[in-house]
Order: sequence, then C-alpha cells, then structure tokens
Amino acid sequence: MNITFIGMAGVGKSAIGNKLAQELNYKFVDIDKLIEKKFKLKLQEIVDKFGEDKFLKIEENEVLGLRKISNCVISPGGSVIYSPKAMEFLKRNSLIVFLNSPFETIKNRIKNQNNRGLIGLKKNNLKNLFDKRFPLYKKYADIIIEIPENLDIDSAVGKVKEKIFDICP
Repeated sequence: MNITFIGMAGVGKSAIGNKLAQELNYKFVDIDKLIEKKFKLKLQEIVDKFGEDKFLKIEENEVLGLRKISNCVISPGGSVIYSPKAMEFLKRNSLIVFLNSPFETIKNRIKNQNNRGLIGLKKNNLKNLFDKRFPLYKKYADIIIEIPENLDIDSAVGKVKEKIFDICP
C-alpha cells in the first residue's frame, strides 16, 4: 500500500510523510525534491524560468512517472490537485491523506511565500489560494487529518497511523 499526502504548503506533508515512512519502513518520495534534483534548481527558480503552466506539467509528469511503486509515502507539491491525471493516478495507486490546517496556521508557517514555488500565488493572495484549493483537497481525500498549529510531528504521525489502520487493518 502507498500513502499520499496532499495539502497546502506549510502543513507538514514532507516532515510528517518522512517520519511516517521511517516508522512503517516505507520509502519516502518527495515530488518537489525529485523535480529540483532533475532540473538542478529550486522550485521557485523552475517556476520563474518555465512559468506556472509548464511547472504544473512537470509536476504531473513526475507523479505519472511513479510506476510500479509499493510501500511508499508520497509527498507531492500542494498544486498537484490541479492535475486530474496525476490525482487519478495517485488515487488508483495510494491512499490519499489530506493534511488540513486552518488558514492562520498555514500563513504563520509560510514565511517566504514568494520563494516557495507556490503555484497560483501570482494571481491570488495566499488566502484566496487556500480557499480555491480546499475543495479540491477534500474532493480527492480518502482521509482528512486536522493539523492544528501546535501539533508536533510525532502526534501527527500517530493520528495518521490511527486513521489508516482504521481503514486498512
């Protein structure tokens, strides 16, 4: 079984995903890191160089390239939900866990909005982006885990494992 985390930047997809992968003895796959490694650039540099539409296609291709994966925790970028193809692939091949935090928590965690490679931020402020993405995250989620501002990684991983094992004992 694979597990994919979706949610806004700053919610903890990579930190929680990495810790969960260690605890389950799974491989951790960070799509943003794979893209950065492939292009030898930071996400924001890739977005600046190629534009948002091209970045979304790059992200989609990276997800679709995850063939024959098993026992992986996958952390795509928060914009993956803009690609129905990528989300259908992830939905077929993994359990989708939406890590949800209140907007104020996300805002407080993202100190460098203009350097994060946040797709859609040029046309929207962070609140509008959050509001536009929320229904898409809910649409694709098999499980929703609430992540309050003060929740530590170990507790978050515990909540995820509890919900996953309720569904897949």
